Amino acid sequence: MHRTRFYTLSASCPDQVGIIARVTSFIAENHGWILESRFHADDLDGRYFMRVEVKAESLPFHLAEFRSRFRPLADALKMDWRINDSAVRKRVVVLVSKQEHCLYDLLARWQSKELDIEIACVISNHDTFRGFVEWHGIPFHHVPVMADNKAAAYAEVRRLFEEVHGDTMVLARYMQILPPELCAAYPGRILNIHHSFLPSFVGAKPYHQAYTRGVKLIGATCHYVTESLDQGPIIEQDVIRIDHSDSVEDMVRYGKDIEKNVLARGLRYHLEDRVLVHGSKTVVFR
Repeated sequence: MHRTRFYTLSASCPDQVGIIARVTSFIAENHGWILESRFHADDLDGRYFMRVEVKAESLPFHLAEFRSRFRPLADALKMDWRINDSAVRKRVVVLVSKQEHCLYDLLARWQSKELDIEIACVISNHDTFRGFVEWHGIPFHHVPVMADNKAAAYAEVRRLFEEVHGDTMVLARYMQILPPELCAAYPGRILNIHHSFLPSFVGAKPYHQAYTRGVKLIGATCHYVTESLDQGPIIEQDVIRIDHSDSVEDMVRYGKDIEKNVLARGLRYHLEDRVLVHGSKTVVFR
């Protein structure tokens, strides 16, 4: 099926009168056809958020000129903004350890084109999934992470990410803590799936923590990685109800289904420029 090509404007700025009018007038004056638009005003912080899709073929110029023409208006409104082209597939680098469910799910969605992305490579601190990944025609890199080589290992991860021109890094149950300098290098570009309904039960073995506390709901959280462990802005979450008869093993099994679905949704929102970060939280235009 033919897919309509569009440019996506995602932006936030100080709230004020006339933002929508000025932005949509700019698009209309350039013969732009708006396919979708979403807006949100944060009254507490006085911040305004927007996401607008413009049909690419309706404009008499290409993306670079769209950005150039829009910049004076964005400067006048003191905007944080970006404009991306739907025809350009984002390049995703997946990091994984020994648990396969999120990796398998992402590759299945990629292969079926449910996720319209390029998986540039898979990086792992174990060699477990080399055959599976390479069978899909995707480069696999084994980068061991030991107590005495962490600086060199993460320098290699960063080198590989830059070498393949990665746009987004996805931690698909990558059971290592990224160093602060790597997190700082790619703000808003590293996604993690945490097997807990954050902010509860951060860190290791959250299902064991939840079992000990006798919770009735367990969940998973897709969030951006920051220097603070499991404290990054939350993109997507989901939960499932459990009861006293469920063991830790049951909870882990239930959780795997939630984890892969939440990660896929969160990644999709991110890749479609539906997520705008504001401090420690996000605005997500679903």
